[in-house]
Amino acid sequence: MFSKQTYVERRAELKRLMGSGLLLLLGNNDAPANYPANAYKFRQDSSFLYYTGLQRDGLALLIDIDNNREILVGDDIDIDDIIWTGYVPSVSELAASVGIGESAAMKELATYINNARAKGQAVHYLPPYRHDHMIQLSDLLGIHPLATRDQASVPFIKAVVAMRSIKTDEEIAEIERAMDIGYEMHTTAMRACRPGVTEQHIAGLLEGIAHGRGCKVSFQTILSMHGEIQHGYPSMRPLEAGRLMLCDAGAETNDNYCSDNTRVTPISGKFTQRQRDIYDTVVACHDLVLEKAKPGLKWMDMHLDVCRLMTDRLKDIGLMKGNTDDAVEAGAHAMFLPHGLGHMMGMDVHDMEGLGQVYVGFDDEVRPSTQFGTNCLRCGRRIQPGFVLTDEPGIYFIPHLIDLWRGQGLHRDFINYDLLETYKDFGGIRLEDDILITPTGNRMLGKRVIPYKAEDVEAFIAG
Repeated sequence: MFSKQTYVERRAELKRLMGSGLLLLLGNNDAPANYPANAYKFRQDSSFLYYTGLQRDGLALLIDIDNNREILVGDDIDIDDIIWTGYVPSVSELAASVGIGESAAMKELATYINNARAKGQAVHYLPPYRHDHMIQLSDLLGIHPLATRDQASVPFIKAVVAMRSIKTDEEIAEIERAMDIGYEMHTTAMRACRPGVTEQHIAGLLEGIAHGRGCKVSFQTILSMHGEIQHGYPSMRPLEAGRLMLCDAGAETNDNYCSDNTRVTPISGKFTQRQRDIYDTVVACHDLVLEKAKPGLKWMDMHLDVCRLMTDRLKDIGLMKGNTDDAVEAGAHAMFLPHGLGHMMGMDVHDMEGLGQVYVGFDDEVRPSTQFGTNCLRCGRRIQPGFVLTDEPGIYFIPHLIDLWRGQGLHRDFINYDLLETYKDFGGIRLEDDILITPTGNRMLGKRVIPYKAEDVEAFIAG
């Protein structure tokens, strides 16, 4: 939690951007895992947290811009709660701790909303992603629960995106704390990677580090020999000599800022020549971003530059052919890279994705693509100082996609299917780091770089 002044200033800026209306921010409730008393670890809504810093469940914030009022809404806990969870400050005390002037019981929320609507005051809310919030908004506003996302306030979304996109120095410091935990997670995975150890065992080591040094993992750990599966979650499968282990994992700090890195480790300790050729291609694409990313650059253009470099390198290997620009324009490269170059990152590992990717990663100048592969690019807009983005190119050999495209005769002028057939057992390679866009360029976040160049990975494992 940052200083009281941080949250006061954030709410003041939000009011300035919105200009008028009643803003409703819903905090999260506990979510039962399989019965009410056995809940998942509580995670506060990121936008509510951004403007209040308050971690308690069962809260809502009203910001009445027209009448210059801020009201924290929620119920005080009773003795039954105190017995099980310990004392929690009252709602009025929580409000005062972050500079909110008023508090009210949850039963009064509907009265505030009804009075505002009766006076013709616009009520703004953000798109809900939890069903309890959909039901609550339905009760408050008289709309069907499934319609609540579509009727969320676009001006409110855009104001929040404008603020949360630019990370302050204190936010960057918190992200770097997450990066430090992430370094320990990934280097632990690299040390533990050897034949016979199960994927699930290594993933468990990483989760322990994240929980022990921070809040939790920032997303469900992806760890698999089947790196071609984008979300290849760990199984009890033992690691096999000669294959590759892809680990995509991150940490979330106690103040809920995230890291997100991906590394690929040769299970036998050294890359084969075939693995090295593909791996070095991904390294070159990763480093192109570090070389070129700067304010004013369209991230869509950065993505396409990476696709062209990847295509050139795959042509050298013999997996692609023909004119590079034509191949990328046709989308042939998506056989090997069916996702986007990177995404915004911060309090959410896919930052603000719940608000709608079309608002977070795109604008009137740059719209999302509909082409296979490029349609999974989560950010295409011009990047600005203060943005934190992931740099995560990859090359994947997906047997079912190979069979599908070959059977359909797609992109035969650009893909060497005969050679590609011999790569069906390869898996996939992705390298991912988190970068801050600076006034003059970018820098990789984290005080320590997780080894990623092939010779450094092999030396680290040997050491």
